[in-house]
Amino acid sequence: MEKFEAIFKEWLLNTGINSNLADIFYVGANILAIIAISIIADWVAKRIILQTIKQIVRKSKVTWDDVIFERKVFNRLSHLAPAIVIYYLIEVAFPEASGWVNFVQKLTYMYMVFIGILVLDSFVTALHEIYKRNPISKDRPIKGYVQVVQIVIYFFGVITILAVLLGKSPGALLAGLGALAAVLMLVFRDSILGLVAGIQLSLNKMVKIGDWITMPSHNADGNVTEITLNTVKVQNFDKTITTIPTYALVSESFSNWRGMLESGGRRIKRSLYIDIRSIKFCSKELLDNLQRVHRLTDYIEKRRKEVEEYNKSQGVDQSIMANGRRMTNIGVFRKYIEEYLKHHPMINKDMTFLIRQLQTTEKGVPIEIYVFSKEKEWVKFESIQADIFDHLLAAINEFELSLYQNPSGNDISKALELRAK
Repeated sequence: MEKFEAIFKEWLLNTGINSNLADIFYVGANILAIIAISIIADWVAKRIILQTIKQIVRKSKVTWDDVIFERKVFNRLSHLAPAIVIYYLIEVAFPEASGWVNFVQKLTYMYMVFIGILVLDSFVTALHEIYKRNPISKDRPIKGYVQVVQIVIYFFGVITILAVLLGKSPGALLAGLGALAAVLMLVFRDSILGLVAGIQLSLNKMVKIGDWITMPSHNADGNVTEITLNTVKVQNFDKTITTIPTYALVSESFSNWRGMLESGGRRIKRSLYIDIRSIKFCSKELLDNLQRVHRLTDYIEKRRKEVEEYNKSQGVDQSIMANGRRMTNIGVFRKYIEEYLKHHPMINKDMTFLIRQLQTTEKGVPIEIYVFSKEKEWVKFESIQADIFDHLLAAINEFELSLYQNPSGNDISKALELRAK
């Protein structure tokens, strides 16, 4: 390099240029040469090497390399080519200007560290994208861990840049951070709690993407769309988005409906409130009429014989309805509900099947239906449940029963009118 410098300066002096101007021309020529070589290196990296990699990726049968390329890992890596040229050639071109060379090398080194951070960040993101294409990712989301790795990458990158600026080793700076541990714990409190909570959620399979969860304390009722280091996003059924701190799912209670979706049915639990004034013993005429109901024919026929034989054997005075055994309209209606649901094609008879009478309240006598629908999808489930109760509400009049209903303004007005008459 010194020989080239001497030849170049001698040539300039022979052209009539003085020595000071020759030195300036030499420095300018070196700078232009470094710039030209760095531009060529950048062109080779992006136009030749990057395009070659692109063609190889397109022709390959695997998909993971497409993800890495789409995440611009190679594209960002190509930015290192001109920086490497400048970093090494600047020292060769200007061996005597150590202070200026050191300054340029520091800037170039920090630039390369920054590019390295971006490359590693893109690579980690690409690996996460590849993982998400695996079916296991639905049960084991790792976005929280990916974010931890990205934080570590940026943390060490910043430490390295600061070490270059301050002229110290990265190890010395890290040792000095020990005194700031309490501050760092405070700053990264949510991230640390989120990381621990994410590990618990993953290992215990408490929640995964796609689960339907309800958490009244955070007004969440919908499907989990994303699990990150600090937050869990839930898209509610009204299409709003609720963001819940990850650690809240561990420290607070929430309901996960995955068990219902993975089971054989979805629960129907609803009551019909029978007006007490409409409950009575069944007359012969009512039983004759109800015996014509397809689901009750065999039951009523059997029960009538049992009741009649019992009353005769006990010598019951049947002129009084309260004597002996009698069938009630609410009891027959309860049996009808049971038979109706047993023959319903969308009710799962292998799961809990219960038609029961609850304690009487100020609203009447509740008959609770506790069964499971085979259909678990929300819209279809609601349609099946509505059809069942539509039928029962319409059929109740056949049993000479009535449902309890709070009096309306019209009811009160009619009562006052009748009283006035």
